Amino acid sequence: MLSGILVFNQKGENLIFRAFRPDCRPRLADIFRIQVISNPQVRSPILTLGSTTFSHVKHENIYITAVTKSNANAAIVFEFLYRFISLGKGYFGKFDEEAVKNNFVLIYELLDEILDFGYPQNTDVDVLKMYITPDNISSAIRSVSSTTPGDSVSRITMQATGAQSWRRGDIKYRKNEAFVDVIEDVNLLMSATGTVLRADVSGQIVMRAYLTGTPECKFGLNDQLLLNQVGGPSYGEIGNRDGSRKATKAAAGSVTLEDCQFHQCVQLGKFDQDRTISFIPPDGEFELMRYRATENVNLPFKVQAIVREVGTTKVEYSVAIKANYGAKLFATNVLLRIPTPLNTAAINNRTTQGKAKYEPENNCIMWKIARFVGGSEYVLSAEASLTSMTQQKAWSRPPLSVNFSLLMFTSSGLLVRYLKVFEKGNYSSVKWVRYMTRAGSYEVRF
Repeated sequence: MLSGILVFNQKGENLIFRAFRPDCRPRLADIFRIQVISNPQVRSPILTLGSTTFSHVKHENIYITAVTKSNANAAIVFEFLYRFISLGKGYFGKFDEEAVKNNFVLIYELLDEILDFGYPQNTDVDVLKMYITPDNISSAIRSVSSTTPGDSVSRITMQATGAQSWRRGDIKYRKNEAFVDVIEDVNLLMSATGTVLRADVSGQIVMRAYLTGTPECKFGLNDQLLLNQVGGPSYGEIGNRDGSRKATKAAAGSVTLEDCQFHQCVQLGKFDQDRTISFIPPDGEFELMRYRATENVNLPFKVQAIVREVGTTKVEYSVAIKANYGAKLFATNVLLRIPTPLNTAAINNRTTQGKAKYEPENNCIMWKIARFVGGSEYVLSAEASLTSMTQQKAWSRPPLSVNFSLLMFTSSGLLVRYLKVFEKGNYSSVKWVRYMTRAGSYEVRF
């Protein structure tokens, strides 16, 4: 796998050099400095010279570089580099040149722990902090074993070997609570004639678990229509061994998830059988699931924009926006950015709701609606006065963009049917579920 890990600053100074195999020689640091850092023409994160491959990531003001000699899996190499960055953030708060110089001994200790002869091992921050501490690295395990030689060492061994690396068994809370946030970013690109050119959803399920012990949680999604209705649509699924799932096209009105990625705690076999997500959650906040959807996307807003150029001195706008969700829901911080020509001198506008303001530095009209109740429709009318130009250029008409936040609504239609918590002590727990839909790239051409 990896022959060595190197860390450089922007000047090309080698801050960390850790070789895991004899084929990683110190002269490789000079080669990387000359060929990559000192060469502004190099844009690729991968550089192969002879039998040596340099895979690097630039973070803050440092370069983190992995050296490989064999035909290594590039995806795994970069996954490790990004996890190493996350590990540095978890230990030092900020992983930059100053943090590396102030904690280089600890970094060498961490590299020796997370890589074994170049093969990645456990990179979980919480587990590593149990026996590698900034205060006293060399005596961390000795001090733990001298106080409780049985339980502590066995506990560390279980965590380090990955038996259940994401959670300790001695967690206690006075009140057991679980919070689930279904967060979706909806993307839209609509043509000037009202044709949807692109509509998709990027979603994630974020959970905050404050639960005593090691409870098992069962999480059910809204596939009742797909599974319970006789003769109804069903998932045709392609299973990938990397933990992702891809579903084929489903009927209208159903929830179609194109790609799902789960946290390592999820038991994928049970998801294949009955669409339930079973897992022992990590303590605190974590991302349980990430998914995408491109079919049956519920667009929260419909925007119609009519723009008419009157000669070379005036542009007339008529923009209507309508909420496609129920009257009991409301969106907040709705913001429409309506582009204007570069030679705009003044704007006269009127709106049926909210406030509109011309911002010449951004060449757009900013229409803000603080609270947008479902089913409502509002209109903006405006006139832009243009200055004369010696060389008149055609206006490119950039698309109108919309930003918003909408609670208790999902564009994919994904819903949480239930969340159950099972523990030996049979304690009671409180569960909360919240839905949030936000604008990703929500644009309308005119």
